Amino acid sequence: MQINVLNSIVVDSDFSLHQSYRDYYDMYLEYSLKGVYPSIQEALSNYERELPDIVFSEISLPNECGIESIQLFRKLNPKVKIIMLSPENDYELVKKAFKNGANGFLSKPVSERTLYNALDSIKWSGATMSNDIVSTIVSSFQRKSVDIFSERENQVIDYLCQGDTYKTIAKKLFVTVSAINFHVQNIYLKLNVNSKSEALQKLRELEFSRSVA
Repeated sequence: MQINVLNSIVVDSDFSLHQSYRDYYDMYLEYSLKGVYPSIQEALSNYERELPDIVFSEISLPNECGIESIQLFRKLNPKVKIIMLSPENDYELVKKAFKNGANGFLSKPVSERTLYNALDSIKWSGATMSNDIVSTIVSSFQRKSVDIFSERENQVIDYLCQGDTYKTIAKKLFVTVSAINFHVQNIYLKLNVNSKSEALQKLRELEFSRSVA
């Protein structure tokens, strides 16, 4: 059975990690590492030779910006998948990376399992984020109140976004389940929706419009 191998390159200014990337890829059958470079310019210079399907690029490089390099790689191949690497998982930094066209964001240092999961996610769904990045984004979303809701409604929304049931929310807020149901119905009314899934989707749309305004 022939395996469709996806080629990658890595841009990371930390030379001490270069061998780790090579060791990780040696354990993969369906993914190949074509090169590890300390700078964007070196990676771009060798791009036509390597022809990567996936580019991992550190965000903070000496005299270079990984986020700005996204469009440089895309000029060479509009379909290439680009994943940012950073020791920082700040929400604003993650948001900037995705707004500029990144397909993923991983926290450094990257473990063998995290890298493999990221490659699989890119292969099958076209996007990836490490778990701590997801937690950062969810937490940032949950901390932000929407002005049309009361303080109590925002508390209920926070718990709903975390996946809590009416019963667990009632217990955490020291109120009855019927009280939570009352607040949820008010939330649905203000959002003009009829279900929890519709409400969560509408809330995400509201948050996105606020974040890009």
